[in-house]
Amino acid sequence: MSMTGGQWAAMQSMTKGRELKGQRLAKGTTRRVLGYARPFRGTIAAFLLVVALSSATVVAVPLLLQRLIDDGVTPGDRGVVITLALLVAGIALLEAVTTLVQRWLSAKVGEGLILHLREEVFDHVVRQPIAFFTRAQTGALVTRLNNDVIGAQQAFTTVLSSVVSNAIALVLIVGAMLTLSWQLTLAALLLVPLFLLPARWMGRRLAELTREQMNLNADLGSQMTERFNVGGALLVKIFGTPEREVAEYADRAERVRDIGVRIAVNRALFFVLLTLVASLATAMVYGAGGLLAVEGQMTVGTLLALAALLARLYTPLTAISNVRVDILTALVSFSRLFEVLDLRGTVREAPDATALPTGEALSVELEDVRFAYPSADEVSLRSLEARTTGDRAGSGPVLDGVSLRVEPGRMVALVGPSGAGKTTTTALVSRLYDPTSGVVRIGGQDLRTATLASVAATVGTVTQDAHLFHDTIRANLAYARPDATEGEMILALKDAQIWSLVAGLPAGLDTIVGDRGHRLSGGEKQRLAIARMLLKAPPVVVLDEATAHLDSDSEVAVQRALDTALEGRTAIVIAHRLSTVRAADEILVVDQGRVVERGTHSALLVEGGLYAHLHETQLAPGESAQPA
Repeated sequence: MSMTGGQWAAMQSMTKGRELKGQRLAKGTTRRVLGYARPFRGTIAAFLLVVALSSATVVAVPLLLQRLIDDGVTPGDRGVVITLALLVAGIALLEAVTTLVQRWLSAKVGEGLILHLREEVFDHVVRQPIAFFTRAQTGALVTRLNNDVIGAQQAFTTVLSSVVSNAIALVLIVGAMLTLSWQLTLAALLLVPLFLLPARWMGRRLAELTREQMNLNADLGSQMTERFNVGGALLVKIFGTPEREVAEYADRAERVRDIGVRIAVNRALFFVLLTLVASLATAMVYGAGGLLAVEGQMTVGTLLALAALLARLYTPLTAISNVRVDILTALVSFSRLFEVLDLRGTVREAPDATALPTGEALSVELEDVRFAYPSADEVSLRSLEARTTGDRAGSGPVLDGVSLRVEPGRMVALVGPSGAGKTTTTALVSRLYDPTSGVVRIGGQDLRTATLASVAATVGTVTQDAHLFHDTIRANLAYARPDATEGEMILALKDAQIWSLVAGLPAGLDTIVGDRGHRLSGGEKQRLAIARMLLKAPPVVVLDEATAHLDSDSEVAVQRALDTALEGRTAIVIAHRLSTVRAADEILVVDQGRVVERGTHSALLVEGGLYAHLHETQLAPGESAQPA
């Protein structure tokens, strides 16, 4: 008697049970899960009906086998043999059809649920504030969208069909065996503990080995992920050596191999133990039943039917004994998804939110704004972070009573030492965060009363590290405005001083920029980011160190592009290089979260305060302290 797929699946359930020990589900999880079944009620009902029909055929063939031998073969009745043989063939055909229908219905429910969960989780995650992504581990988020969604899907397909089919099969098999011979049936059931105990013992053993294997595979995968992205590969080329990398990888791979061998040996041992127990049970039935057949107390057909039913007994019996683990596994996956779906972002759209006013240029105003970065528990989940210890508290005050106003079409520059709060101020204008107190207005409207879509459409930002997707130049531009024509893209590229480069590329707009745009230079990426912003054409522009880390030639090209980008728009510019902000209508000097000076370049130099000090320390030898 060999090990079946169902028995192996049951043993895996025991392994999972060990891993799930200590898991606690949130109150109401089961009721919430059942809510996901409502759109599939009809399909699930049809699915369960087909599963029940398929399970009923489990006992049909052995019972027909009994009649075939006792009523056909033994008396020599050819008609009975042919008729029953045709019935067996018909049942086989019915099983094939029900298997296909069952798989089709299961796929409709399972894949439909996966689609719904993925869309719901992705939609919720993509709407989280930027603070969430600064703490959450990307791999953990991807796992929630892949592994946990599939695990949740199993609640409505694998687990549901397993519970129904195995319960029906177990009742029918035991009932049929008791009808044929209650004595042999009780004797066979006495061997059940010998079947289940090895499975539970091996389940615990394999759980420990599997957990270790998963950790080792995770380490192996992390090394490949870090080394194979363009940033990691560049770091390896500059500081590392291939020999050291290969040696570290080989060491991890060897440990994965060793644990794989141990798991394979333990699984083989498990197969041997269960096969031995099953063989002993079969030998007992054949031995005791054979003696009864010799004495005329049992027919040969009954003996063969009992042996066939016994072969089908242990699979549903083992599965039913672990149904709690199977259900808990699915519910834990749902619980992990609900954990993400229940996370409420700190930046939310008001129920009665209205769009910001439209116009070529809008005013920007901060009134007595105070801000502190939220704590980890306010914006993230411990289970989504690589490490949950350390900096989980809030930041403390970052902005302390900042007030400023930028008139429509004017430019204000923010300068000051690193960590003064300049980038945080612009993040509030883009509504990446909400102020702890005070008000941020665009066009006279409080951003907390505006729709998030209108804020995104109104404010365009270019940062010092322009991010580009691993896609074509055309796709990266169209991300800002999907309906843009090729002519509009070319015009934006010309205004950003980069069309001559793009036009000279073999694929032009269809050139792949590489991971994070690494196929382009820093200045080229910045100008492409400016072109993307120009294509969007927002009335308010935020430039956060847009010319930082550029060489002189790139800075000149980017500055020309910025001159075009800022024309006629309300702008807030951050720069450490004071030469880029001399033309600002007003310069605000920020220090320790407060605006400590404000005025024009010339006026601030005359005051001799912090701005004059910053200007002096940044002057190149021989550079004039007066504006050009």
